[in-house]
Amino acid sequence: MEEIIKRINELAAIAKTRDLTPDEQKERQVLRKKYIDAFKASLTAQLDNVYYVEQDGSQTKLKKKDEA
Repeated sequence: MEEIIKRINELAAIAKTRDLTPDEQKERQVLRKKYIDAFKASLTAQLDNVYYVEQDGSQTKLKKKDEA
């Protein structure tokens, strides 16, 4: 993940000084998609481990919006 972020930032710095080549634009697009997919997967994994506590003390697993 660190490498992806580093390369995205490098491409952003290049884009500020000159236009990106078509290959660089495609690379940036692919890297952004990978980053977003990894972020979503991480967030989903975190939310899968979230429970809320009822007033009676019982724990209920957080449900996805479409399952509720």
